[in-house]
Amino acid sequence: MKRMKKLVLMLIVLVAFAVNADAQGFLNRLKDRAVRAAENAVERKVESKVDRTTSEAMDEVLDGKSEKSGKKNKKSKNDDADEDEEVETEDTYDPQAGAVKSDFVRGSVVMFEDDMSGEQVGEFPSKWDLVRGNAEIATIKGQKCIALVDGDGWITPLVKGGIKNYLGDMFTVEYDMLFDDRPKDGAPGIELDIMNENEKHDHELFTIHYSMAFDKQTIDCDYVRPTEEGFSNKEGTSTAHEACVINDGRWHHFALSFNKRAIKFYVDGKRIINVPNAKAGAGWLTLWSGGKDDRPTYVKNVVIAKGAVDLYERNATDIDAKVAAVEKAIAETGKFVTNNILFETAKATLKPESMEEIQKVAEYMKKNPSVRFEVQGHTDNQGSDAVNDPLSQQRAEAVVKALEGLGVDGFNLRAVGKGSHEPVADNKTEAGRAQNRRVVFVKK
Repeated sequence: MKRMKKLVLMLIVLVAFAVNADAQGFLNRLKDRAVRAAENAVERKVESKVDRTTSEAMDEVLDGKSEKSGKKNKKSKNDDADEDEEVETEDTYDPQAGAVKSDFVRGSVVMFEDDMSGEQVGEFPSKWDLVRGNAEIATIKGQKCIALVDGDGWITPLVKGGIKNYLGDMFTVEYDMLFDDRPKDGAPGIELDIMNENEKHDHELFTIHYSMAFDKQTIDCDYVRPTEEGFSNKEGTSTAHEACVINDGRWHHFALSFNKRAIKFYVDGKRIINVPNAKAGAGWLTLWSGGKDDRPTYVKNVVIAKGAVDLYERNATDIDAKVAAVEKAIAETGKFVTNNILFETAKATLKPESMEEIQKVAEYMKKNPSVRFEVQGHTDNQGSDAVNDPLSQQRAEAVVKALEGLGVDGFNLRAVGKGSHEPVADNKTEAGRAQNRRVVFVKK
């Protein structure tokens, strides 16, 4: 029995030693694996860092950036920031390029302006007409505006009683617009449409279209080329890809300039569309939004004016030559006489083509700010004095207003209507009457 107990005891000890040896071996193998894993992790981390450094260095070389520039992109704040809160975004504009692109100047003669003051909330805007859909006056943070509340809202301004030939070949259009698509579940198309007076909506001379989809918006301009027949076959296209962010629930300012052939479109002061050669013949305009019924497009501060941003070809040398002609006439005769300032028949409304002549007079006057002028309006003898005398006065006043709009000091200007009392040619002929219809700038 004792020998049996000793045998059993010896077996237990042997098993214990065997188990302990296996456990120790397992622990040793586990330790070795952990060490190797750690070493591999370090190697991978070093390799990853080298790869990133190499990649960044290559990016800097390809982008033309200096290693020592230290320039960092600004971070964006929360999309839910208040409307009045400043939001930092990545700077995508070069300062020099920005200066070139910010050349918008409002036309000098305002023909339509609507700040929605005096309107009644919930009613259709009184200075507009409805083409299709629906619109009504609303308030955003206490400011009245037009809400295009229908999914196919289309409106047009009532200019001169609603006629469709008020734009002409030189004009500017401005408006503020707000649309909120921060939830990213509604992306309407929105258009500013310019049409010939004989064309209906959907048959535009040119159109500015922007979709509210994606994080950055793309602006398109489709236009009729000068060589095309008619006023609605838009074969020309200019696109500004991801040019701006205008679906963030904030007010943004939009501006359009058309000068004889050049279309320029601006968002928040930056020019993003620049078409050099489009067909003229603009008559009227509409604003359209295909937004969701429960998320309107809001519009306010609409201004339409005669005159436009200068054509590219009108450089400083050209302007200096034209100013020199005005200066020469005044130096020799004490006055500058022009038949190139034109008005609509029997009205004091300046024609767009008059602005080039008024511009050169304005440049002369700004170069001579201490000189005072009498701006005289003259008519032919068609019609009675009771009509021509006040008409000539109103035309002279329209020229003074245009000069003031171009930066001339109104203190130095006095409008005088001469009617038909001082003819310089025979009123019996059309050629003579054309000479008598004139504007004279007399130095005082």
